[in-house]
Amino acid sequence: MINEVLNDSRISRLVELALMEDSGMGDLTSEAILPERQLGTSDILSKEPGVIAGLDVAALVFQYCDHSLTLTPLVADGSPVSANQVVARVDGIAKSILRGERTALNFLQRMSGIATLTRKYVEAVAGTRARIIDTRKTTPGLRVLDKWAVRLGGGMNHRFGLDDMILIKENHIAAVGGIRQAVERSLDFITRNSIETSIEVETRSIEDVREALNCPGIRRIMLDNFSLSDMHQAVQLIGRRVEVEASGGVNLQNVRTIAETGVDLISVGALTHSVRALDISLELSSATSP
Repeated sequence: MINEVLNDSRISRLVELALMEDSGMGDLTSEAILPERQLGTSDILSKEPGVIAGLDVAALVFQYCDHSLTLTPLVADGSPVSANQVVARVDGIAKSILRGERTALNFLQRMSGIATLTRKYVEAVAGTRARIIDTRKTTPGLRVLDKWAVRLGGGMNHRFGLDDMILIKENHIAAVGGIRQAVERSLDFITRNSIETSIEVETRSIEDVREALNCPGIRRIMLDNFSLSDMHQAVQLIGRRVEVEASGGVNLQNVRTIAETGVDLISVGALTHSVRALDISLELSSATSP
């Protein structure tokens, strides 16, 4: 994956900006204390159980700091790890390692936190037809990493951005006077512009679901903040004619019950908008004088 990361300009720009933000004109502490060519070996340690994600991004950080640095993964991205498990080692010039330490850990901790939480949701719905998907509720600028971490945790990505698909939501419907009007305008737009895309419609009631089902060209219906009883009714009404997505108010306590209604997808904003970082540290275990 590291070659893919190196070739993704979105990720390389993020790494450059993060290092510039952290380093400024240089690491004054390391410059003051460490000999110029002193070599070191450091362990990256997961201090709690979770799912590791972002090792390739961490490797890219260290490469930007010093091309002679090497990060050796000891587990694969997407792997479960235990408390106090060494997940990677970094070798090279000690001051270069320390320059990249915080930035690498910031990426690694956030991505691992997202992957860990995603895995919990995926495991909670195991055995049902439901798949866990993310939303666009990501930290601005970090979406490519946030959504990558969701995949490493076993989830799926909803649309990456507004240009991925047509998702007709409440405000679109209100602006044109109804679901049918919004769908008709969308189909006309797709035809006039020869666009290959799909249409999803957000519904907020059983009446909305009935209206959406009477519109041609829809691929997916979103059940937004439906009660469980209405969700059951909607799934039976739709009858597998289109995909069904449940959205709103999803948490680890109710996600299994939602999945058992028979929906195809469950979108969870919490995967990325309020994730807790996994506790990961870097420990310089040895240093050799130049």
